[in-house]
Amino acid sequence: MRIPRIYTDSPLGEGSHAELDENAAQHVGRVLRMQAGQELRLFNGDGQDYPATITEAGKKRVEVLVGAPEPNHTEPPLQIILGQTLSKGDRMDYAVQKAVEMGVTCIVPLTTERCEIKLKGDREDKRLRHWQSVAISAAEQCGRAKVPEILPVMTVEQWLERTRNCDLRLVLHHRTAKSLESINKPSSIALMIGPEGGLTAEEIAQAENEGFLPVALGPRVLRTETAPVAAMALCQWLWGDIGS
Repeated sequence: MRIPRIYTDSPLGEGSHAELDENAAQHVGRVLRMQAGQELRLFNGDGQDYPATITEAGKKRVEVLVGAPEPNHTEPPLQIILGQTLSKGDRMDYAVQKAVEMGVTCIVPLTTERCEIKLKGDREDKRLRHWQSVAISAAEQCGRAKVPEILPVMTVEQWLERTRNCDLRLVLHHRTAKSLESINKPSSIALMIGPEGGLTAEEIAQAENEGFLPVALGPRVLRTETAPVAAMALCQWLWGDIGS
C-alpha cells in the first residue's frame, strides 16, 4: 500500500508528537480510515518530508509521532507565477491542480474584460480557500515539498505591476509567430492566460507595453484550462527540470 502524503501547516520536528489539523485529520481518519501504527509522510512547506507513525486515530482527531526529516528534491529550479483568468465550473480547479503538478510557484486568479466570473467579498474568500485546498491535494498527490500559494484575485493592471521583477513575462496569444524555443533561458517566468474568449487586443497591447512577450504554443487554439498546462510543460522542458 502506498504511504499517504499529508500536508500540515504545523511545525514538524524529529521525535515530536503532532496533532494533524482538522482537514488532514478527517482525511486520514474518516476517508482513509487509517489506524494507530500505520505510517504517513508529512510535509509543511519547508522543503522536507517527515515520515510519521500514527499513535492515535479517530474520525476527527489524529496524532502522530514524527520521524527524522528527509530531503525532498521535487521543487523545480524555475519559478513560474501563473496569472490565470477566472473560469466557470471545474475549469479553474483543473487549471490549479495541473499547474501545481507542473511545478508552479504561485497562482494569481485574474479578472479580464471577457471574464464571465465576478468574485467579491465572502464569495471570493470562499473560492480562494477552495482553490488553496485543491493546490494542497495536488501537492500531496504529486510529491511536492511545497504548496503553491493562491493569491487574491487581481485586475490586469495589478497583475502587470505584481510581475515586474520576473526575468521573463509571457502572454499566450495564438495570433503570433513567436515560439518559446526562440527565448533565452530565464530563472523566473510570469505566465498570463486569458479567458475562454481570449484576451482583448487592448489587454494584449497593455501587457506588451509592460514588457510581456506574446507567444504561441502551436496552430491550435487551446482552452483556458489547457493552456497553462501546455505552456508550463514546455517551459519546464526547455528551462526547468522535465527531461533533465
